[in-house]
Amino acid sequence: MTSLLPAGLTVGDVDFAKADGLVPGVVQHARTGQVLMVGFLDEDALRTTLETGLATFFSRSRGQRWTKGETSGNTLAVEMVEVDCDRDTLLLHAIPSGPTCHTGEATCFGPEALPGSFVHELDALVISRHEERPEGSYTTSLFDGGVRRVAQKVGEEGVETALAAVAQGDAELLGESADLIYHLLVLLRSRGLGLADVERVLRERHG
Repeated sequence: MTSLLPAGLTVGDVDFAKADGLVPGVVQHARTGQVLMVGFLDEDALRTTLETGLATFFSRSRGQRWTKGETSGNTLAVEMVEVDCDRDTLLLHAIPSGPTCHTGEATCFGPEALPGSFVHELDALVISRHEERPEGSYTTSLFDGGVRRVAQKVGEEGVETALAAVAQGDAELLGESADLIYHLLVLLRSRGLGLADVERVLRERHG
């Protein structure tokens, strides 16, 4: 079977011998960076993950391999798998199709697992709106209006934010700032870009 993931990691890159054939796999939301869950993988589980693109683990309690969401439908579509410097821990970048935790929570670590991540969540929502274009969505209407229309909105929100900073209170400034950030995310996505690209530029400038 041909791997659905980008070429890169192979089963042979991972040292399964250190822990009796199992390595921990940390699952991270590919858009928001939020840690969703931790499971264990043996060689077959990793091979299945790489071949199918669905996060698959080895259950230590049941002694068998299992694919996340095989009964609930809440699968984890894996976009990339990385191994750490010691070759005995995996990082799975995935997109969840529903709640990851069996309790119904988005993450097994609770809603505050990654403080400050809501902008990333909003960016992920903007991406889904761009792809799905649901009727009645304000974001859809912005995308349908084209780049020039979205750019105009960013300009308007930028001016309103600046005015709020010099002539209004904190609540007004925060409200206008929130509007500006949202419309900027939409503008970036309309150009095929996103928050991760901005973060990359900031990181390059800082380093």
